[in-house]
Amino acid sequence: MIILYFFIIHWYFSLFSQTFFHHRYASHRAFTMSKFWERFFYIFAYITQGSSYLSPYAYGILHRMHHAYTDTEKDPHSPKYFPNLFAMMWHTRNIYAGIFNKKIQPEQQFLKNLPNWVAFDKIANSGISKILWVCAYTAFYIFFAPSAWWFLLLPFTITMGPLHGAIINWFAHKYGYVNFKQKNTSRNLLPVDVLMLGESYHNDHHEHPSKANFGVRWFEIDPVYYIILLLNKLHIIRLKTAVTPVKAIEIKKPQVSSCGL
Repeated sequence: MIILYFFIIHWYFSLFSQTFFHHRYASHRAFTMSKFWERFFYIFAYITQGSSYLSPYAYGILHRMHHAYTDTEKDPHSPKYFPNLFAMMWHTRNIYAGIFNKKIQPEQQFLKNLPNWVAFDKIANSGISKILWVCAYTAFYIFFAPSAWWFLLLPFTITMGPLHGAIINWFAHKYGYVNFKQKNTSRNLLPVDVLMLGESYHNDHHEHPSKANFGVRWFEIDPVYYIILLLNKLHIIRLKTAVTPVKAIEIKKPQVSSCGL
């Protein structure tokens, strides 16, 4: 059971780092924070994401490209142009690596107000760092796994960060329901999102990219939003706009897809 507890804790802490720091902060600047707290969350992301750590700088550019070019050939991860999930993941990985290694020069519109701790990212994204994390995970499984079957979770542990992104970028552009009619295929994958910490309200997010709260309907509870409210109250972060209660947000009449939930 130790392996299961570890996997669940790793799943949610890694996901929190990605949705809170990489997505809502680095990509969309839904709130601000001091340089001290920015570097604190850099380190927190590295610890929680481990071998699948993603540079907030490169992630921010990649995600801004996704919003600017959603479902076009310039979209770094649109399911529309790939035969399967793994092909899309590999393409996304190559673009991410190109941005991180300066082999792809992003447009200036994607570079504004990005967090960028160059020295730290160089270490955290290094091959040595990733190998050490993989060795640590493997040793943990060897020591605590009660049977070989538990090792089936090891590949997901190693690739946790990209896995989270792939779930939304693939499935939330294919399945689910729609609150807002848009010129893209974004959908809300889950009506109550406890698995992806609000990330699966993808159609809502594409309608309001800079909002800290990804849910808009009364049942679309975004757990991370309430953590954001707490951190704002503690003066660790600063929300850019006044906080709007979830129930007070006006939305358009939802359109449920034929293949939706």
